[in-house]
Amino acid sequence: MTIGLLSDTHGYLDPTIMEHFKDCDEIWHAGDIGDAEVVDELEKHKPLQAVFGNIDDPVLRARFKEDIHLMRGGLSIWMTHIGGRPPHFNTRINKLLKENKPQVFICGHSHVLLVKRDEKSNLLCINPGAAGHHGFHSMRTIIRMEIKDAKVVKMEVIELGKRGVNSVMS
Repeated sequence: MTIGLLSDTHGYLDPTIMEHFKDCDEIWHAGDIGDAEVVDELEKHKPLQAVFGNIDDPVLRARFKEDIHLMRGGLSIWMTHIGGRPPHFNTRINKLLKENKPQVFICGHSHVLLVKRDEKSNLLCINPGAAGHHGFHSMRTIIRMEIKDAKVVKMEVIELGKRGVNSVMS
């Protein structure tokens, strides 16, 4: 199974994303969607899993959950928007990790690309960075990954280009 992973679009969907995700089985959005048009467009192309983020309005919060737990390819996955980073997860995440330990933890929010194994929690932590123009990040990024036999067997970081001050934003 191949997954296209993005976060922090903040209402902007880069027109090249669907080319990068054309061979994916699903698209996952780790929050701060920004506008329902973003997820509507993604859903036109592939099945979508998404969580709401802190900037998302009541319409998106009603449509998506704060946390989702998925099983794909024999792998348990937890996706939320605000999580922190290993070993410094936020208080809510630390508490929930004690109750339910996934094999993969995905979050957004920081706009900082991160793929790191947390030895203490024995899980793979993934933050795809930010795909939109809003924020302090310099490079917009997404991830394409393959899950097989209860493992992430391939992962690619895709750079969409620099976040520009004069870029067109929706």
